[in-house]
Amino acid sequence: MEFLKGSGVAMITPFDEEGQVDYTAIKRVVEHIISGGIDYIVVMGTTAETATLTFEERSKVVALIVEVNNNRVPLVLGIGGNNTLAVVDTIKQTDLTAFKALLSVCPYYTRPSQEGIYQHFKHIALAASIPVILYNVPARSGVSISNETTVRLATDFANIIGTKDASGDLESVFALLDLVPDGFHVISGDDALALPVVLSGGSGVISVIGGALPNQVSRMIRLALEDRIDEATVYHNQMLEMIDLIFQEGNPSGVKNLSKRLDLCTGNVRLPLVPASESLSAAISEANKVFL
Repeated sequence: MEFLKGSGVAMITPFDEEGQVDYTAIKRVVEHIISGGIDYIVVMGTTAETATLTFEERSKVVALIVEVNNNRVPLVLGIGGNNTLAVVDTIKQTDLTAFKALLSVCPYYTRPSQEGIYQHFKHIALAASIPVILYNVPARSGVSISNETTVRLATDFANIIGTKDASGDLESVFALLDLVPDGFHVISGDDALALPVVLSGGSGVISVIGGALPNQVSRMIRLALEDRIDEATVYHNQMLEMIDLIFQEGNPSGVKNLSKRLDLCTGNVRLPLVPASESLSAAISEANKVFL
């Protein structure tokens, strides 16, 4: 799983002006990400608005991304939820041959105990035929995967090979880096924290902004992994304002607005999300001048 030592992108699902999946734009987005030097693509994560896609749409989007990618970069597939048996059933029924790993989110809304979280991922690990990456995102799930639970899972199941940490708690991430077994990947799930996480021993980032600015993200992570701190910091500082902006009104409303300015897709999202407001759109347009 050496490809995880680098930059990944949580890919958006473009919609057309009528709110339908824009399959032509999907091809543009995939090409944009790959040409920008990103190391791998995460398909059907939160940023893909997976919860608002029908089963048929998800199937078609996944198949198209696999086809357009044509084995050029590794693909990671998001399969998660708060119904353990349903998640396990989905994993068993999904053709995973095109994917190098699964990304599975901490069960949301139900707020399980740490033992419940452990048992949830235990069942996923036993069902999965490919490696599993945990996804810790307490702001969305309502509960955090503790460092102790992460280490327990990493120790007990050889195919649980990493975690995407979007806790926003750098102190906790730094502590986790000292606790996990050798070879376990701690991946930043926060664009703004990606650089300090990598410089402290993390493997890289699964980025949102990288879907629009792949050159900047891929170069920053590559430089950080080479300990070229000053050069990496230039990219980090250059992107900070835009990172703040794209998350102000929900994800992926902001990054889709930025992607629209790059002629990749429309800025449309599906309810309950709404497109970026006029004021945010103007701010993104102004901040984007740095990258032109």
